[in-house]
Amino acid sequence: MDFIFLQELGYIVAATLFIFGLKMLSKEDTAARGNLVSSIGMLIAVLVTLIKVIDPYLILLAMTIGAGIGSLFALKVKMTSIPEMVALFNGFGGLSSFFLAWSQFINQSNASFILILTYMTVFIGGVTFSGSLVAFFKLSEILKGSSNLVNSISRWLLIFICFFVLIAIGQVVLSSAGIFVVDFELIQIVFIAFLIASLLAGLAFVFPIGGGDMPVVISLLNSLSGVAAALAGVLLSNTALIVAGCLVGASGLVLTLIMAKSMNRDLYNIFFVGYASDSGSANEITGDTKPISAEDTYLIMEAARSVLIVPGYGMAVAQAQHVVKELSDLLEENSCEVSFGIHPVAGRMPGHMNVLLAEAEVPYDQLVEMDAINPEFSQTDVAIVLGANDVVNPAAAEDPNSPIFGMPILDVHHAKTVVVVKRGLSPGFAGIPNELFIRDNSLMVAGDAKKVLQDTISALKDL
Repeated sequence: MDFIFLQELGYIVAATLFIFGLKMLSKEDTAARGNLVSSIGMLIAVLVTLIKVIDPYLILLAMTIGAGIGSLFALKVKMTSIPEMVALFNGFGGLSSFFLAWSQFINQSNASFILILTYMTVFIGGVTFSGSLVAFFKLSEILKGSSNLVNSISRWLLIFICFFVLIAIGQVVLSSAGIFVVDFELIQIVFIAFLIASLLAGLAFVFPIGGGDMPVVISLLNSLSGVAAALAGVLLSNTALIVAGCLVGASGLVLTLIMAKSMNRDLYNIFFVGYASDSGSANEITGDTKPISAEDTYLIMEAARSVLIVPGYGMAVAQAQHVVKELSDLLEENSCEVSFGIHPVAGRMPGHMNVLLAEAEVPYDQLVEMDAINPEFSQTDVAIVLGANDVVNPAAAEDPNSPIFGMPILDVHHAKTVVVVKRGLSPGFAGIPNELFIRDNSLMVAGDAKKVLQDTISALKDL
């Protein structure tokens, strides 16, 4: 049997499944099947790769341990913590490419084009790993911000590392071309420094970026993990790894651009300027809010013929998605039309709200994207805001001096009545106050989203 032919055939099948799986992931109702199809493709790729492995038993042991750890994560992680898990897994993907390239370097004996690819793989993999760790800690709120001094040091460190990377790669290029011969022992010393520099670059790159930009950061790190995997595939001459890496890299980059557009900000502003740091001013809004109790909220709901629910990170923190579904069902039983307005960057990652509501079995046709739902707000009786802040801030549309001016938002303020459920009046990730809270048509219900909705549901059931 021609094992090489069998292996390449397996890679083709795997690549085809990757493409079909990725296509299916673009829609909520086929996403689960798409994930399964892609997983089967990766399983086929792994199995046919083992054909050329000298000691498959050690590899199988490593795979078993890795599968066990991954399964434990998948089973134990809460749906509200999916962004943190995605960030961490991006980092592990980068780390694997980092070690693959490092192992390839050990087998090098001179400067060559392959050595240049090795440098690039190590750098991108290292940046992805350390940057993803910072993203994980920020999303977990273990890192809650940094001072301007630390941010400035990080930026200058990143600039210095970039110069070092250019010099190191230039050294290899000149040596491989025979223009300037460098002793390979010196290259080995530089490579060790390169390993450290790549890890520091990831820290310096992500650390100054505020929490409000984490959805974009996660998308970019996902893209970088794919690029690193594709480069590692070239080093190993592994077709499946090249295809999978290119798909992840390209789709991640497209998603990054979509997220940036949704925030009306260019990538330079996001990654190298950013909003005020997370530790910045937490200015409270000035003006009078109109507080109501959770028990009184049902009177507004009971009279409404159309209700539009806007979920935000506050809903995720309160783990209120199932209570939201129960409220939606009760309203529909009361002949009320219910829909959900989904902002692309609501929560901590792209699709965060969709994932949570899907877990609560909210019908897909009730999840309406921003561009489609915005014209409906002016005809909506009641808009319920559950922990959303920046994505419903009217300043983005009305205040040219606001840092988020021009950012597309959900036009909640156009609804006839707005009920804001929030634990306090503190600003969102952007660090600016939200004028929506003091609008004439806005009512405030202070408290945890889950508790507030449970009290509202109890009142509705008592009607």
